[in-house]
Amino acid sequence: MHQRLLAANNLTLAHIARGAPLAQTLTCIVNGIEDQNSEISGAIFLLDEDGNRLHLGAAPSLHQDYSRAIDDIATDVGVWADQHATDIMIQITAENVEAGQFWRSFCDLALQHGLYICSMIPIRSSTNRILGVFVAYSQKPDQASDKHRQAIVDVTALASIAIERNIDKAKIKKAEDNLLESETRMALAIEGSGAGIWDRNISTGEIHYSAGWKAILGYTDADITNRIEDSYTRVHPEDLASVQAIIQAHFDQKTESYAAEHRIRCKDGSYKWISSRGKVVSRDMEGQPLRMIGMTTDITAMRALSDRLQQNVDLITCLTNEIRGLVFQYRLLPNGDAFFSYVSEGIRDIYEVTPEQVADNVSLIHKVIHPDDFTNYCASLEASAASLMPWYHEYRVILPRQGLRWRHGDARPCRLQDGSILWHGFITDVTERKRREIELQEFATIDFLTQLPNRRYFMARMEEELARIQRVTGTHTAVLMCDLDHFKIINDSYGHAIGDLVLKHFATILRDKLRKNDTVGRVGGEEFAIVLSGADVTEANIFAKRVQQQMAETPLVKGNVAISVTVSIGIAVMNVTDTSADAPLSRSDMALYRAKENGRNRIEIAVD
Repeated sequence: MHQRLLAANNLTLAHIARGAPLAQTLTCIVNGIEDQNSEISGAIFLLDEDGNRLHLGAAPSLHQDYSRAIDDIATDVGVWADQHATDIMIQITAENVEAGQFWRSFCDLALQHGLYICSMIPIRSSTNRILGVFVAYSQKPDQASDKHRQAIVDVTALASIAIERNIDKAKIKKAEDNLLESETRMALAIEGSGAGIWDRNISTGEIHYSAGWKAILGYTDADITNRIEDSYTRVHPEDLASVQAIIQAHFDQKTESYAAEHRIRCKDGSYKWISSRGKVVSRDMEGQPLRMIGMTTDITAMRALSDRLQQNVDLITCLTNEIRGLVFQYRLLPNGDAFFSYVSEGIRDIYEVTPEQVADNVSLIHKVIHPDDFTNYCASLEASAASLMPWYHEYRVILPRQGLRWRHGDARPCRLQDGSILWHGFITDVTERKRREIELQEFATIDFLTQLPNRRYFMARMEEELARIQRVTGTHTAVLMCDLDHFKIINDSYGHAIGDLVLKHFATILRDKLRKNDTVGRVGGEEFAIVLSGADVTEANIFAKRVQQQMAETPLVKGNVAISVTVSIGIAVMNVTDTSADAPLSRSDMALYRAKENGRNRIEIAVD
């Protein structure tokens, strides 16, 4: 909400600064209020210069039929107001505007269209003259609140500036059209606008100020001279060099006009911010400037508001930049184009790019997302946009400096009036959490000593394999149980440390002999089980012999001692009739028992 308020006010100030049409600026102001207060709609009515007639200035969300009807009523009221101008001014100026009879026709018309007038706030000029009124409507009665009243009061200053600027422009245009060059006529053109006129004779170094200009700063005719060098003494010392440079650039015809915002000393010693604009209106044959005319406007209030807004923007930016992670706004347009409308400085760590780089090139983000995760990443955003549900997604990135990292995205989408989707969100580094999760997963499924799957994980794989052969007709799978012969003697003779090395040695041999789809696990102290996917008894027997041969050919060497270990193996085949993985494992275990009973270092095949 605060960011939308800042954006709305900044947009309004931008309209005012570049001299946008008044209707556009007033529409921006009304849109900003409605964005902050969804329960109300707004309209701005402007009072004509004679103070007798109202006309509609902006009502973007009201129905056109109502807008036309309300404009007709405003005109009718104006006719009535010819004889009651004093009453109108009293009612608009009064604290309780709604109480006057002047507004009853508006209220009645609103009710006919299902609307209730819940607030009317006068718009005043810098001289406290009524310029118009902001009317707030709601679709339910009793929607008036201090919150939206205060919000409207806050923006009436901007509306006042825009209206007065528009009045100034109209008066200046009128003066230009009629070729009115004298100070008196120019003063009349901007009378009551809060601006002042100055006329500088560059050749003689004289400058003449209108009464309006002097009033801005509190001076009288006797307080100031008409010398240009004296005028520079009133400019704030920190602004003087800049002002003189801008003037000189215009004298040298490097700019179309002179325009500067700076501080100037008032009669009481304080400083005001002013906007001073002017243009050279005559030059000699060599192009040297002779005369320049300009206008000065008091922008102290606007600068103060702008400074407060900028301070708020700086505060929010500072806060988001200090957060570990990336704060962002991401916008998807109806045509499919997408861009980041805001990213915090955290993007430098999250994606190793700068905010400036991604401003117009979102593909830089796509390039660092892990190829195996990119499809799901895009699909998750598409699903969030379609359902307007929060976006939660974890994915990997490959960064030039940090390498492989995990990222967690969390954002809330909303649909804008133009049909685009805007996400406000946060992306954090979850690499350490994912590493711990992987470690915990490994602890739960991997035997710590041999780094082979433990019994729990192995049995789960056996269940999957049993389901496969029951689902696919004509497939085979063999189950082998292996036991290291006389392992207790090895532990007793060489110690448990050597015994552990023997187990790891055997695990390495088994791992090297397995195919991609086979599974091996440590299911007991010195017992290992193997699932040979797609293998029958003959193939399993060949595999078992290779394991025995490898064990015989590669004894464990510790120091100068070679420790030879033999292995007994029992083989069984999974049947489609088996109700669980325990059945074939039990048969292979019984075959292993026979191998050990018959002398060890043998291979026995279970009889189904």
